Amino acid sequence: MWHSGLLDLSLFQLAVVALGMTHVTIVSVTLYLHRHSAHNSLDLHPVLSHFFRFWLWLTTSINTKEWTAIHRKHHAKCETEEDPHSPVVKGLPRVFFLGAKLYAEAATPENCEKYGQRTPEDWIERNLYTRHRNLGIALLAVANVMLFGVHGVWIWAVQMLWIPFWAAGVINGLGHYFGYRNYECADEARNIVPWAILVGGEELHNNHHTYPNSSKLSRRWFEFDVGWGYIRLFQGLGLAKPKGYRPIAHSVPGKLEMDVETVQAIANNRFDIMRKYRKRVMEPVLQQQKMLFMEQEIRSRYKKLKKLLSREVTLIKPKDQAQLDSLLETNPRLRQIYDKSHELQALWRRRGVKPQEKLQALMVWCREAETSGIRYLEEFAEHLKTYALRPG
Repeated sequence: MWHSGLLDLSLFQLAVVALGMTHVTIVSVTLYLHRHSAHNSLDLHPVLSHFFRFWLWLTTSINTKEWTAIHRKHHAKCETEEDPHSPVVKGLPRVFFLGAKLYAEAATPENCEKYGQRTPEDWIERNLYTRHRNLGIALLAVANVMLFGVHGVWIWAVQMLWIPFWAAGVINGLGHYFGYRNYECADEARNIVPWAILVGGEELHNNHHTYPNSSKLSRRWFEFDVGWGYIRLFQGLGLAKPKGYRPIAHSVPGKLEMDVETVQAIANNRFDIMRKYRKRVMEPVLQQQKMLFMEQEIRSRYKKLKKLLSREVTLIKPKDQAQLDSLLETNPRLRQIYDKSHELQALWRRRGVKPQEKLQALMVWCREAETSGIRYLEEFAEHLKTYALRPG
């Protein structure tokens, strides 16, 4: 038949083939472009690295230097006017539907020169992958039609739309708009879902923006990063070496003395420590104060206030800030734990301060917490003393 290709497959089999090929493309983006090239959190064997580079040229025409530069600029200028694809600045519809166009607009020689360092510049990159960047997808179209007949046309169309929709639209768009936040990083990045399979683990966007140099994107026990599964597989085959995925700080049960290493460990693990502060101090105290809210007629806003108490201050809108200030003015206990959280954060935000001075500040913080009369705050101060750096 005229519409038949070399492979005589059913529609179900064709769909499986199409999804399989798009999944390889997703793995190429998250492992090669994102974790390896943009963040240097993953070393890849040259054979595997070149396979990913070839596959992306064949299926997407993505240029490694351009993608790497745009992504690095996104992290450097996140949620500002210079961010290449921030839905907060440019609007969600524009990023969601025109994500690929925003990438093309940002791929200027200036951006590539400034942010595209340490990317391939070998002969095949210069003379094939860059000079003839659209040749790959043209060859893919021909190969699809030869293999699958007329069905090769829609399989090719799916391959062309897959990355612009899921990576550029869903991750860059929805990943800064909808979902949950494990950590209060200084931008709007969110985890879309905890089981990150469809987009290679990139759905755990808040985790990534908090720890951008980690090759593992899952952080909580219930989260799953399929990309990390592939990394472990390739590591077992001697084709990959993950970097930066283990926190260098940990809690040592029974440790009671603080030293400079304690300060370093706390600073290194600051996002997780502030998450614990929210769970162990803010939320229990807020729950205790909940009955007072009935008299203040703000019980209906309890959930929102719970989020505002631990929200990154630079992300709080003026209207919400006024509401939070009003609550804190009438509740000294909440004011106390709120102020203590910011005093703790100041320990690692101060620049040019000697480690010994930071240690003295931490000791003062703990002494004040231990005499605050707030049990949860006292217990948290004891917990901070247990932190140390992991042995090399």
